[in-house]
Amino acid sequence: MPSARLIAPALALGLAASLAACGSQTSSTVDGAGPDDSGDTLVIYSGRNENLVAPVLDRLEEAVGMPVEVRYASSSELAAQLLEEGDATEADLFFSQDAGALGALAKAEMLATLDEDVTALVPEDYRDGEGRWVATSGRVRVLAFDPAQVPQIEEITGIDQILEPEFVGTIGYAPSNASFHAFVTALRVERGEDEARAWLEDFSAQQPQAFEGNNAVLDAVDGGQVAVGLINHYYWFQKVAELGEDSVQARIHYLSSDDPGALVNVAGAGVLAGTDNSRAANEAIRFLLSTEIQQYFADETAEYPVVDGVRSTVFDLEPLAELGTDQIDLNELDSLDATLALLDEVGLT
Repeated sequence: MPSARLIAPALALGLAASLAACGSQTSSTVDGAGPDDSGDTLVIYSGRNENLVAPVLDRLEEAVGMPVEVRYASSSELAAQLLEEGDATEADLFFSQDAGALGALAKAEMLATLDEDVTALVPEDYRDGEGRWVATSGRVRVLAFDPAQVPQIEEITGIDQILEPEFVGTIGYAPSNASFHAFVTALRVERGEDEARAWLEDFSAQQPQAFEGNNAVLDAVDGGQVAVGLINHYYWFQKVAELGEDSVQARIHYLSSDDPGALVNVAGAGVLAGTDNSRAANEAIRFLLSTEIQQYFADETAEYPVVDGVRSTVFDLEPLAELGTDQIDLNELDSLDATLALLDEVGLT
């Protein structure tokens, strides 16, 4: 896969400002629901960071024609809350940071089938096969690397190659991070429990250095503390946008598309099965998939758009279709408990 490059050094501040100018509250006072809805407020449970998506969600009132209330927490917390609330939940729409939480709700039959014109906007790999949720943006697992320490990076096509003796003590990872958990879950799904356990045991024997998050891993690579780091692609793009490419030593490398280390995970949305606001909830997802909002995610945080025809004007991102990623069924990322148990068993928590 081609290494990523940055086209421009600044984020799309103009679009962010225009979105933010439309409001900064998490609930609204617009009167009236749509003609097909009996609820008076569209309630969204958002596992996405408020600082990132509030400028977008604040505009939903206009898009759906009714008041909007947003409740923020982590995706895993909100999924657990929804499973506990069941049919009694007040939520109409779940906006998740990852596919695993959406898969858990789909498995529990808590998500309604979306309108066909909504699901048709998103490629099959990035939506539920039964139309219960769709991706709204994507992110790719990559290797951050220090060129001075890993000049042979282009020879690395899969995660098995970082288990070679030359990488002992030189790998950084974030054991408590949800994106690392998603990678391990994908590893379990693709290779089975026994092979996943064997890989993790070999990885542990490499004496990897643990950090609090992807940014800390990237900083360690950039500072030469480790040679290779397991991160999501957009952390590098954001760092280069902030500091300038000449000020960042680290680079990123994409693995082969059929490798679990190249997982494309997604943020996405689904409508709760018991909602009284089905029309408005589907309209909200259409809004998240609109060209304008897809452009916002692509230009503001270097996430991959999931709608054809949208390209970042700030970051040099290959379209998802051109990455050629061999994608697992993202619903299968829901088995987080098994992943955490396995990581604990091999001492990687």
